[in-house]
Amino acid sequence: MSRQPLADDLSALAGSSRERFEELAARLGQRPRAKPALTDDYWQALRELFTRDVTHQGLRELVQHEAQETFRFLTREVSLADLAHQPFWKRYPKALWRFFLAVAYRLSPWRRVLFAAAVMVMAGGWLAFAASVAARGPFSLRPMAGSLVWLLLSATVFFFLLALELRDKLGLKGDLEVARQIQFGLLPFEPISRDGFSIASAMRPANTVGGDYFDVIDLGEGRLAVAVGDVAGKGMPAALLMALLQGSLRTLLSAGLRGRELVAKLNAHLCANIPSNRLVTLFYSELDTATGLLEYVNCGHNPPFLVPDAERPARLAATAMALGITTDTAFESMLVEVGKGDRLLLYTDGVTEAENGRDEQFGEERLQGWIEANREEPGARLLDGVIAEVLHFCGPVRPRDDMTLLCLARSR
Repeated sequence: MSRQPLADDLSALAGSSRERFEELAARLGQRPRAKPALTDDYWQALRELFTRDVTHQGLRELVQHEAQETFRFLTREVSLADLAHQPFWKRYPKALWRFFLAVAYRLSPWRRVLFAAAVMVMAGGWLAFAASVAARGPFSLRPMAGSLVWLLLSATVFFFLLALELRDKLGLKGDLEVARQIQFGLLPFEPISRDGFSIASAMRPANTVGGDYFDVIDLGEGRLAVAVGDVAGKGMPAALLMALLQGSLRTLLSAGLRGRELVAKLNAHLCANIPSNRLVTLFYSELDTATGLLEYVNCGHNPPFLVPDAERPARLAATAMALGITTDTAFESMLVEVGKGDRLLLYTDGVTEAENGRDEQFGEERLQGWIEANREEPGARLLDGVIAEVLHFCGPVRPRDDMTLLCLARSR
């Protein structure tokens, strides 16, 4: 099979992905403009802000279409069929109660509490106002009641806007959850055992989806490709680039490319198809399970720990610069042996660069010390223990980057 046409197919499949990613990165990197001074230009800008694209058609769509879509979205799991034959004084309160529960269950616990409190206060205000009107008549209200009307109207409008935003946010959250399931489905989380070697992995994204990547690929003839990578950035843009990285790597492997030649082709493809302000660090290795020899190329990635049995860990330093920066890069491979009882721990910088409330990083020294103290733990428990130790170190500070670990161990 010819390698060049397959490599060319990568660029053809990518199409205009570079331009799309550039546009996305530009939008995400936009900064709010500074406020203009109190001049005629300021008032002109303010007038345009609140009049541009404001039309009667837009108002009708907001009140009719968007309001109805929001109501249907928030109540799509609410059944009202059993209320159809009940009198209105029973039907409407029960319908409102079910609507309230449907929205509350979609919120986190404390937001649920605040939402319930706000709804009760607003409902109580309207009931009090209605009772006052019923007792004194609409033309005998005191001035304070007029202020109450405006307060209730403003709260109701604000509640309506929040409902619209909640619909958008929950819809986006649903899409992100689906994206998370797809992303996790692309990665080999199941433990792997082959010819005396076992491989375990763990991932904790900083957001719903992340830009970390790991893979274990059977190359046949007793060889395994083991890779861990990290796309610069977080969230959906990084997740899209992660999927591009995985697809490109597997396509090149299926074309028969191996070792540093594969990494060089992968770098050329990424340089042509990812934004110029993005880069990818990658540790790519090929393991011979019969001999334990591991040939690797470390492209600017965190040096993995090779933990020999009863000896201090060694580091597998970088052999090349990160991918996606320039095509003028020389890629060198190194060869190490994973002996019986040895372990290889690969990780991303989200582990070592996690910070606590005092802006202290977890660091590689803490990671190495924890590995040495727990070197006898099985692979999965070792990785879970590292993540738990990092989270304990961070305390109430939420880690801001994805954390991914992979442990390759050879039995004694």
